[in-house]
Amino acid sequence: MAAGPAYAEHINRLPSKFTATLRPDADNSVNFTAISVWAGGSKVGYLPADLSHAYYSSIKTAGEVECEGRRAPVSAHEDTGVDLLLDLSGVRRE
Repeated sequence: MAAGPAYAEHINRLPSKFTATLRPDADNSVNFTAISVWAGGSKVGYLPADLSHAYYSSIKTAGEVECEGRRAPVSAHEDTGVDLLLDLSGVRRE
């Protein structure tokens, strides 16, 4: 999941396991198939562009989709920059 410094405070407040809500973000001027990730009442980032492209149509049709998430270990952040892990196995790909 793509996050960044703007979302670090929200991510740090999340429990180790949580439910995330995926929402299409049609107003995103950088990625026209952007999918925002929400948890704990706040936006915590976006799916990476290659994933958002694959899931955008089905999530847009549904309006929003929930999936299980968990905070990534510190080593994952240090190695890859990943802060959250999302289980997308129940979300339909296009």
